[in-house]
Amino acid sequence: MNAFGLIVVFVVALVLVMLGNATFPALIPEFQAEWGLSNTEAGWISGIYYAGYAAAVPFLVSLTDREDARSIYLFSTGLGALSALAFALLAEGFWTAMAFRALAGVGLAGTYMVGLKLLTDRISGKGQSRAISLYTSHFAIGNSLSVLMAGEMTKFAGWSWAFGVAAIGGFVAFLLVLICVRPRVQPRGTQRISDILDVRPVIRNRPAFGYILGYVAHIWELFGFRNWIVVFLAFSISLQPEPVWGLSATQVATMVLLLGLPASVIGNEFSLRFGRRRVITVIMLCSALLACTIGFMAALPFAAVAALSGLYGMTVTGESASLTTGVVQHAEASRKGATMALQSLLGFGAGAISPLAFGVVLDLAGGAGEVMAWGLAFGILGLGAALGPLILLRLTAKSSSAALL
Repeated sequence: MNAFGLIVVFVVALVLVMLGNATFPALIPEFQAEWGLSNTEAGWISGIYYAGYAAAVPFLVSLTDREDARSIYLFSTGLGALSALAFALLAEGFWTAMAFRALAGVGLAGTYMVGLKLLTDRISGKGQSRAISLYTSHFAIGNSLSVLMAGEMTKFAGWSWAFGVAAIGGFVAFLLVLICVRPRVQPRGTQRISDILDVRPVIRNRPAFGYILGYVAHIWELFGFRNWIVVFLAFSISLQPEPVWGLSATQVATMVLLLGLPASVIGNEFSLRFGRRRVITVIMLCSALLACTIGFMAALPFAAVAALSGLYGMTVTGESASLTTGVVQHAEASRKGATMALQSLLGFGAGAISPLAFGVVLDLAGGAGEVMAWGLAFGILGLGAALGPLILLRLTAKSSSAALL
């Protein structure tokens, strides 16, 4: 299959797999009403998804330096689909939700980054950067469609059907890759499992590690935003004196999150033209500024809140592809899987803590019914994002390839 065909297969599979990504965050108000969850408990369930991802990703992605990534991808896609089906049929409260969402995170660990490894192993040259950009930006498409699907399916058939549809998406993605992507013999060389899990050479690669830590700051902000944007918009709608356009919070959030696709692609194109580190710095600082202000704006007319949310949705995603491209292109060829594994471990580890920290701040600052609480909760996302440019400046300043900066 040619490069274009591979890109199409993997972005479609990613979107299908991602249908289960936001099923819980999009329905936090529903589950809080049905199960009596606090904001902190909702943050735990949101965060455990990424904790499951972070726990499994070092092994699963590093293993692609030794084994064909296709088999790992297929196993993980099936696991993710089964976890969504189990949630639909068996979840009944905080602890069962925690268990099934953690399992779903493990499934994602072997699909998102392993899929990227599958793709970049089969595409080289100038097309690789754009392939990475298109693939990673479709994470936003999958996330936004997950929000929309969850809201609409719950409205018409109940939340169990939202998770059921997510399971179907995972099974279809499994079949798509099984049929369209051929297996490939992976040279094992002399590396042992302990060797490919050794992160010390990755940390010593300062440019790659700099982009990894920049990615951590990015994911801290991004996952906090994605996991709480529906609840924030619902709160803002509740403050409006008149009905808002006849749209639900999940429908507005879907439009906000969809802006992440063009933002990520355009951000990567700007990086190719004006310099990767420079563009990332500008985007992250703008995003941090918006994060520190948007929560305090919840009582503004909803058109203004939606516009600010859309702008923030673009800046919070705009550097995503550029950071991942920086990691991949600075990685040692024999340790690309290990480098991407460390990126995922640290990034999604931060993503596991971020939604929980957001929920804790909401509870400590007076609850989700207080504008001040939302301002402070978004503020901690902005502070994390502001660290990204400082880290990049420190660790990538001496990189010898200006084209990659």
